[in-house]
Amino acid sequence: MSVTAGSVLDVVRHTTFQLVADPTVEQARVLARHEGAARFAFNQGLRLHLDARHASKSTGPDDVAATVKVPWTGFDLINAFNAWKRSEDAGRRFVVDGSRAAEVEVTGLAWRTEVSAQVFEEAVVDLGKALKAWTDSRRGKRAGRTAGHPRFKKKNPERGSFRMRNKVSRTKVGDRSTIRVGENGPRSVTLPGIGAIKVHDDTRRLRRMLATGRARILFATVSRRGGRWRISLNVEATDLHPAARHQVRDVTDHSGWAGVDRGLHAPVVAALADGTATLRIAEAPKALRAAQPVTRRLSKSVSRKAKGSVNRRAAVRRLARHHERVRARRHHFLHQVSNLLVQTHDRLVIEDLNITGMLANHRLAAAISDAAWGELARQITYKMAWRGGQVLTADRWFASSKTCSTCGDVTTTLTLADRVFVCDTCGLTIDRDLNAAVNLATWGEQHHHSQVLDPEARGQVTNAHRPDGAGRRSRDDETSRDDVGTRTVTAA
Repeated sequence: MSVTAGSVLDVVRHTTFQLVADPTVEQARVLARHEGAARFAFNQGLRLHLDARHASKSTGPDDVAATVKVPWTGFDLINAFNAWKRSEDAGRRFVVDGSRAAEVEVTGLAWRTEVSAQVFEEAVVDLGKALKAWTDSRRGKRAGRTAGHPRFKKKNPERGSFRMRNKVSRTKVGDRSTIRVGENGPRSVTLPGIGAIKVHDDTRRLRRMLATGRARILFATVSRRGGRWRISLNVEATDLHPAARHQVRDVTDHSGWAGVDRGLHAPVVAALADGTATLRIAEAPKALRAAQPVTRRLSKSVSRKAKGSVNRRAAVRRLARHHERVRARRHHFLHQVSNLLVQTHDRLVIEDLNITGMLANHRLAAAISDAAWGELARQITYKMAWRGGQVLTADRWFASSKTCSTCGDVTTTLTLADRVFVCDTCGLTIDRDLNAAVNLATWGEQHHHSQVLDPEARGQVTNAHRPDGAGRRSRDDETSRDDVGTRTVTAA
């Protein structure tokens, strides 16, 4: 299924379709080869970057090394790696003729034709993003946790990934995308250089969106996790149906805010400013705690096997598959909660929780990690944006649990064991989580004009393309900004 570039109507949102792959034995080898190529390109790009930085430290006026250009951005790293993979440093061989005269023949990276060139490029683009995050963090331009310097990746037989772009090629029958869905059966995905791979999931919804021009595939990320291959299709799609979107409120209307309190005793409590409880999730599955006996048994099985043995690799694979099931249960619950919140509310207020600081409490660290508050905030943020709603993040220092929702008095003696809030000033007796949700809703009505981003809620990732210049590209393997036809949006 392919769509002509520039035919998607009103593209305003990005989403991802994750499909569990069912490759053959030979296809699994090819996927593993591409995964190793991505890891190799990342490590080699980092080595080229570090060598250039080391050479540029020479400050001699006549030293040629002083003029060495250090590749920092993803585009510079692509050019540096492409130049290296054809050089003598990447590969050479000695050719001896009949007269026993030996000559050096530059072969470059001998196996580079066995994998798609996009895998190399996307890997070094990720390296450029990691370097930018490190430099921005050092200069104080990056919010959130401190980003460290990128490190060399080690080989892991259970985890790895690579990314491929969806390029549009001209054929006699029309434009053809390199990433296609449903070409070799309704449950298949075709990747460039790899071919059609069967998937377990139904692709009917995605195929309909592609056929009607309501979606366009941008990237395909193939990852191996828990002994399974997954294909994640990054899709640029049209807006949701008007019936699924919230009504646009008047600019002067500052009401309707609902506070969302996230906790351990009650996972989610939502309430309005007038004290009306709109949603209360009393129990969470607690996937990590429920699976603890099985996790302990499988972990002991790994520790009892000899390192490097086949049995140990099999035990590690079983443990990884178990952790994937735990993760799937947790995310399934979070998606259910976030969908319920964004469908029933058009204005939400969440609190900026210092999750990293809370994890220092070793008695609650496991429960806090299992609750996944940051993931819930991330899902609420992007799903509300799809539906045209609003999400505010209250200030981290706002005492939502200790403040009386009626008189505003702050009770400093409130502890985590107190599940009922009792105000000493006005005598209000209310559930602790409900009181916090009401205070958050009131905060939203008072600070509707402000927006504080939640550092624990990761946002969407936008992959960069090389901007097209006035002339033609210097080499055919260079990336282009319009490889997937996203520069212009025209009516079909």
